[in-house]
Amino acid sequence: MDRKLRNRILLYLGLAAVLAFVLVELSGRKPVPKISAVAPVRENLVSSISSNGKVEPIAPYVMRAQLDTFVLKISVHEGQTVKKGQVLLELDVKDAAAQLAEAQAKLLKAEDDLRAARAGGKIDEAARVTGDLAKAQAERDRFQKNNDVLQRLIAQKAATQDELEANDLALIKAQAEVARLTAVKQEFERGVKLDTDQTPLRLQQVQNEVAALEEKVRQGRITAPADGTLYSLGRSAESTPLKAGDYVKVGDLLAEMADLHKVRVRAFIDEPELGALETNQPVKITWDALPSKTWAGKTETVPKQVVPHQNRSVGELLCAVNNDNLELLPNINVNVRINSRERIGVLSVPRGAVEADGGRRYVFVVRKSQLGVGKSTLEKREIHVGIADATNYEVVSGLQEGELVALPGDVDLRDGMTVIVITTEAALFRGRRNG
Repeated sequence: MDRKLRNRILLYLGLAAVLAFVLVELSGRKPVPKISAVAPVRENLVSSISSNGKVEPIAPYVMRAQLDTFVLKISVHEGQTVKKGQVLLELDVKDAAAQLAEAQAKLLKAEDDLRAARAGGKIDEAARVTGDLAKAQAERDRFQKNNDVLQRLIAQKAATQDELEANDLALIKAQAEVARLTAVKQEFERGVKLDTDQTPLRLQQVQNEVAALEEKVRQGRITAPADGTLYSLGRSAESTPLKAGDYVKVGDLLAEMADLHKVRVRAFIDEPELGALETNQPVKITWDALPSKTWAGKTETVPKQVVPHQNRSVGELLCAVNNDNLELLPNINVNVRINSRERIGVLSVPRGAVEADGGRRYVFVVRKSQLGVGKSTLEKREIHVGIADATNYEVVSGLQEGELVALPGDVDLRDGMTVIVITTEAALFRGRRNG
């Protein structure tokens, strides 16, 4: 083999060795991750709180049965608009009316008794007691006078001792009768005094009984106390709306009504979000039964305590809501969104680009790298955020307009990582937010 050929072979072998080495090196390297990035943009942010709530009437009128009885007639239906004084339903009050008549008779007697007691007793009884005593006293005085006369006549031999003894016996009987009738008159006077003291109390008791029965009779005719909407009738034992013939007991619900042009929504706000609540914040209400409708309102009473609610710890926020078309019904469940804070023209980034570490938040900023064309390096940087909406954070400090922020993807981002940015979503992001 000549020298030139040998040198050429050695050169090829050397090139092959170098190529093999390069291939081995390249095969051991990991591919550079490809990521998407987004540029912070300026926009208007509204921080909102979303939760659930229940509709309530603001000033409801609740009518309950005042006696145990049967329903005679129902004159309205649930959801009906009623006027003040309009009859809603009627109850059977025949028993109460009979009791009232009896109590009114007792009242008349109690009034007569009081007048008699204040006049010194019933006139006929007082006259009889006084007359009997006066008659007995006159009879006693007559026998006493006869006794004196007979003693003088005996001294003159004009009367006998037997006549005197007979008169003395009659006098003793007359004196006993006077004593008895005096005791009767004293007992009568004590009774009159006792009646004078006690009859007013009995009269008051009967008057109270009459007033209560009169109220029961009046309660047999249930009328609307104001203009409004009858949103609920009482329920029977079968849990159906009341109807004629149903039995009700004292305290049973008969009807509920209110002016529903303005209602209250009791919103159940989770404890961590209570600090953002204030009065007069705008509120938007939606109801799954009417998904195309929204109702506007404002916050009224901010929670002062936290209570348990369906495995949650919540504050109960009261919101006033316009209900001009009377579409929101009491006790329905609704969705509530409170716009708590608003920022105009602030720098913002997507929530997904922001990571948390303890109480700090940070992003991965994309920086151009010298490692090759199209390659960049990630810088982990702490930022300070303000308010947030459902998709974005307000950036208070730590980022500038024009910088790129990495978005999470299939690989875990870390400080100093080399990446290739394949899409930049600033324009897309801006279009999505403005749309």
